[in-house]
Amino acid sequence: MTRWIGLAILGMGGIALLLALGLWQVQRLEWKSALLAEIEAGIAAEPVSLPNDIDPEDDRYLPVRVLGRTTGDELHVLVSTRRTGPGYRLIAPFETDGRRVLVDLGVVPTAEKEPLRTGQSTTVTGNLNWPRETDSFVPDPERDRNIWFARDVDLMADALGTEPVLIVARTLDPPVPGVTQLPVSVEDIPNNHLQYAITWFSMALLWAGMTVLLGWRMASRTSDKA
Repeated sequence: MTRWIGLAILGMGGIALLLALGLWQVQRLEWKSALLAEIEAGIAAEPVSLPNDIDPEDDRYLPVRVLGRTTGDELHVLVSTRRTGPGYRLIAPFETDGRRVLVDLGVVPTAEKEPLRTGQSTTVTGNLNWPRETDSFVPDPERDRNIWFARDVDLMADALGTEPVLIVARTLDPPVPGVTQLPVSVEDIPNNHLQYAITWFSMALLWAGMTVLLGWRMASRTSDKA
């Protein structure tokens, strides 16, 4: 009898725990989906002038429109997307109304890394962003070859002598020849809670199956002894 009680506690307890984790991930999925919808609406909102006081958290994804000029300087960030293939993001200083900020102009194919684009006047419509692309596994930039492996806003601002503010261009008017924009999108924000929920529910089903199998074996042994 003790073995059956232990099996029931182990089986039902494990199933309950795994189901609870699955339901928690479903709740997280609903929360994340609502958050992404809010962010998407903010990204597509009417652009405003570049604020004087900018907060990296409160103003993340803020749509802005600025008139100014690129300088002809660039930092090249290695990137590969299904849309553009392998290439480099162009991060350039942008001078506007006495300020100097960073602009992610877009991407060029690997073969068009050099020569650098000349400076030009343009209107940038895009979104403020501070990409979270750096961690202990990302290599340091190869500055002598002008190859960067992540958009580190603070480090790039220091290298180019700008404010630590990055505008990711959605459109350029007039455009920079040969450059394809990679605007901010919620597609860049992970939402894996559905996969996590399916995993936990699958484990609960497997746990239930294993519990039934163990109970069947225990019953078979009891029958054989009888």
